[in-house]
Amino acid sequence: MCPKPENRAEMEDSESTKSLKVMLVQMTPTLADKEANFNVFKKFINRAKSEGVNLVVFPELSTTGYLNYDSFYRLAEPIPGPFTSKIAELLRGTTVHVVFGMPEASTEVGGALYNSAVLVGGKRGLIGKYRKLFLPGHSVFDEKRYFTPGSKAEIFSTCLGDIGLAICYDLYFPELARLYAMKGAQILVYPTTSPSARRDFFEALTKARAIENGVFVILCNRAGVEEGLMYWGGSHIVSPSGVVVAKAKYDEDDVVVAELDLGEVNRARPFLPMLSKDTRHELYDELLKQHEETRSQNMEDED
Repeated sequence: MCPKPENRAEMEDSESTKSLKVMLVQMTPTLADKEANFNVFKKFINRAKSEGVNLVVFPELSTTGYLNYDSFYRLAEPIPGPFTSKIAELLRGTTVHVVFGMPEASTEVGGALYNSAVLVGGKRGLIGKYRKLFLPGHSVFDEKRYFTPGSKAEIFSTCLGDIGLAICYDLYFPELARLYAMKGAQILVYPTTSPSARRDFFEALTKARAIENGVFVILCNRAGVEEGLMYWGGSHIVSPSGVVVAKAKYDEDDVVVAELDLGEVNRARPFLPMLSKDTRHELYDELLKQHEETRSQNMEDED
């Protein structure tokens, strides 16, 4: 169970000593088969319950696989919906939390889909969802054709710690990780579907995001081959000081379990005070101004 601290002093002491056991499930999703993928979820969630794991992470779009094209309109579900309800039922009464990616059918706008990540807990059920902000539309990626970009970056406060969710390509945008860190996130979780050609980029960026924000970065990538595209696996966790504390095998299905000391967040940040005394807030204003000018210029060029 995750008891709440009685007061602020107890909360700070709890944060400095809290240990968190994390499982990364690096799987090859069965394309367009939600039932088969749920059975994989069930297997590892049950294992997590028996091994005292606090947080289980699955890859991006792991309920359906990635290259579904127009079938996403058939496979997507609302959140909450049937798949999230089945996960909540599996977790009921436990202290296990699960993060996974799925295609979400909007309940606000007819026909709109989102590439979403979900956080479910055994005590609270559906805790929250995140809709991918940055959708790739280059190279082999065509997410902008099927998905609508999200618009929110919320922190989810849990008994495990304060968690920010992001998805795959979001890792390339440092402003999202910085926003989460400034909101108080201790852990950033990235369900991912990254092909082998991008391996070096992702392994560099997870370290950068962890160090520059003083957070744990958890990346759970998929493995295997889908429609001829190979995924590199290599799921890993990076500490706030940039150390890779756990890593899965390359290219194949694997499961890794690691114990994290959340106190490392508070210990790392004073040595690299980019979030506090060394931040130059006026640069954010200049960045926003430059962004608006660049966007206006691009719109004029398109006209």
